[in-house]
Amino acid sequence: MKHLVIVGGSKGIGKAIALQFLETHKVTNISRNEPDFTHQYLTHHSCDVLAEDLPDLEQPIDYLIYCPGSINLKPVGRLKLDDFRADFEINVIGAVKTIQKYLDNIKKGTNPSIVLFSTVATDLGMPFHASVAASKSAVEGLVKSIGAELAPTVRVNAVAPTVTNTDLASKLLRNEKQEENMRDRHPLKKYLQPEEVANMASFLCSDKSLSVSGQVFKLDCGIVSFKL
Repeated sequence: MKHLVIVGGSKGIGKAIALQFLETHKVTNISRNEPDFTHQYLTHHSCDVLAEDLPDLEQPIDYLIYCPGSINLKPVGRLKLDDFRADFEINVIGAVKTIQKYLDNIKKGTNPSIVLFSTVATDLGMPFHASVAASKSAVEGLVKSIGAELAPTVRVNAVAPTVTNTDLASKLLRNEKQEENMRDRHPLKKYLQPEEVANMASFLCSDKSLSVSGQVFKLDCGIVSFKL
């Protein structure tokens, strides 16, 4: 049975990924909060990835998925330098720290794969996204650089979702009117559910994507590609 290590698997997209993988994989979840679900194949470590040492793991890691992120939306004039630093820490430094910690374990995995998370805001300029777009653009650079360095042993890719129905995006989907407006902004007249993002992460960890590395997959509901 293959082994997934997921950082941030207790909520939102991470939870959807963990639940999907638990059907067929051993899953080690690392997050500040304990998941609200249990499973015979699930192991949880409570840890703040930025403030604490990550747990030592002895077994090989086939898949590593780093989910923590931020949606810090403010006019650029109101963004403090500490906002940029905080977004960079959670999106980039946390991912680097995790990869460095478990790289030897990953190299011992079978067809190992690393999946990180970006955002459609790196391609589509949107007001108030300066801080998150800057840090997620760094994530995309990380994917390409580390992917090149670790080839052919380890594949590295990213998923870049549009708005997804999670607690993190709750301020953008506060009521029915906002939900309707968000759907209308997208050419496919929808926004994402966590399970849809989990499907892409699952694909990037599977043997169906053995020829894919250094890529950023936009789950955009058409908002980046189309203008209707």
